[in-house]
Amino acid sequence: MIERAEELVTVFGGGGFVGRHVCESLLKRGVRVRIAQRDPRQAYTIQPLAQVGQFGFAQADLTKPESVRHALKGATAAINLSGVFGKAMQAVHVDGARTVVDRAAELGLNALVQVSAIGADPSSESNYGRTKGEGEAAVLASFPAATIIRPSLVFGPDDDLTNRFASMARLPFLPVIAANSKFQPVYVRDLAKAIATAALEPERYGGKVYEIGGPQVMSMVELHQAIIALTGQTPGLLPLPDLFGDALSRLGFLPGAPLTRDQWLMLQRGSVPSGAEPGLEAFGIKPTPLAAVGGEWLGRFHGNRFAGRRIHLTATN
Repeated sequence: MIERAEELVTVFGGGGFVGRHVCESLLKRGVRVRIAQRDPRQAYTIQPLAQVGQFGFAQADLTKPESVRHALKGATAAINLSGVFGKAMQAVHVDGARTVVDRAAELGLNALVQVSAIGADPSSESNYGRTKGEGEAAVLASFPAATIIRPSLVFGPDDDLTNRFASMARLPFLPVIAANSKFQPVYVRDLAKAIATAALEPERYGGKVYEIGGPQVMSMVELHQAIIALTGQTPGLLPLPDLFGDALSRLGFLPGAPLTRDQWLMLQRGSVPSGAEPGLEAFGIKPTPLAAVGGEWLGRFHGNRFAGRRIHLTATN
């Protein structure tokens, strides 16, 4: 039986890596969910998780205010997970966030959750961090009761983080950029639960900023070591000098993956909660370590037996 069936949450970017888990968490609570994005077909895999009448789609483009308004019509809460790297950052992170919040305020929604990133700051050197910070400011200016959630790196079964590193580990030597930068990776299901809870309990979580990390601060080298241990692979790790990583970022390429200038600047900064804002503990969630769950999806790399298989990679936000 569906509980809280009177509630409808519109999730912008619900078909992405984090979004799919957010929708799953909402559906488990009996809430109706509407996924809004430019290509709703990307989210069809979520539909079997819903009961009849609990799930729907809306085609929406953050650069088109009327499509955003249509996606929000009838909703009681909205979650904005939209995020990109590249030329569209201003359009998505700032102008798009402003469009979502303005339409949400206009329609009288009860709650709005803006998913940002640790390092979001209008004065950030990176365009990503700057636009995420400006997006937060735009949201709070129109919807002061919104919840801002800033996660660290996110890992999970279909991530573009641990799977990519595990795939690259089939090489005899694995280059590591930003080797000493610190992160506090968070399990996608923990993060999704926090996001869903914030959307459903605005009276408790609205008007606040949360910085979400996992249970362990790790350097980039330590993160690679943890992934290698879970896969049973044995590459040699080659930490690259920052000067080399800087040069690669200007070329836009790292062996096995693209590396933009903005990504390099964000990597240099790291992604560890400041401690000034509450985290998962505020939601009553005990953070899950990578070592406890990583074998669920990384075990297929064990011994390199499946190294040749195609890996499904998705963006984290």
